[in-house]
Amino acid sequence: MRLAPLALTLATIAVAAPAQPAALRVVHVSPDRPGAYRSVQGAIDALATTGGTILIAPGRYREKLVIRGNDVRLRGTGRTPADVVLVYGDASATVGGTLKSASMTVSGDGFRATNLTIQNDYWLNPAHLPSQAVALALTGDRAVVRRVRLLGHQDTLYANRGPNRRPTRQYFRDCYIEGHVDFIFGDANAYFDRCQLHGLAHETVWYTAQSRNAPDDEGSAYVFDRSRFTAAPGARNIALGRAWRPHARVILLDARLDAPVIPAGWTEWTPGKTTTLDTAYFAEYRSRGQGASPATREPRTHQLTAAQAARWRLPAFFGTDTGWLRD
Repeated sequence: MRLAPLALTLATIAVAAPAQPAALRVVHVSPDRPGAYRSVQGAIDALATTGGTILIAPGRYREKLVIRGNDVRLRGTGRTPADVVLVYGDASATVGGTLKSASMTVSGDGFRATNLTIQNDYWLNPAHLPSQAVALALTGDRAVVRRVRLLGHQDTLYANRGPNRRPTRQYFRDCYIEGHVDFIFGDANAYFDRCQLHGLAHETVWYTAQSRNAPDDEGSAYVFDRSRFTAAPGARNIALGRAWRPHARVILLDARLDAPVIPAGWTEWTPGKTTTLDTAYFAEYRSRGQGASPATREPRTHQLTAAQAARWRLPAFFGTDTGWLRD
């Protein structure tokens, strides 16, 4: 039998070799669906470089997640956000840094998360020493987080700028966020629309620790619009926030304060040692509930008029470029 030339044989083999699967735009994660990924990170890594959607079936997924690509969407397919739980348990004390502790780290732009839970459960082990333990570290621009539960204790949500102090816009809608010390912190331009902030039982509860660092920085503030502030019975010394950096900005619009907030409302970063209340901008407009007390608020904070409050409403807060807010 006459053999084919070697070059032809190799060419034939190359044509017949199975093609590598193309990067995907829609990926499923499920413990039992045929063809689905079992790992959320595996699904993230399988997406096209232009991003895509990851549909996550009900379940508890214990893995540390990193999202660097743009336009990644995570969507829980359960009935409620509690049906899909993305959880890990690192802490600053165990990994050598607050940001390294995050259960999920997102640096890509255009991130979306819907109908799921992101949790850091380090604190659930009573043998663990107190330490910062982040659930979500978000440093990407144009992020939209809807119907998501963020569960932690100290430093639950890190809503911050990107690399080289690049401003970031982040929008949270109908979310539940719980913790105690500084549990929403960072330097992003972040808008919390009809969210619930829940203080856990602890000797001190600070809902926010915003870190705007310059008086002329217009790309950094936290706004809570029609949001509800609650606390567990064991929560004590409850304050709306303190300034992690001297020019922190936090604004409450039509907030319902269903927690026994201290009469002053806001507090110094380290009483007796720092003077951040001299330069921070803490403001409220029409707060109501048991924690609302305009007459006793710290005199260096602000009670806004309707005209002043309008400057912080959507879409004025993000300017004219708001197309990214729509799905």
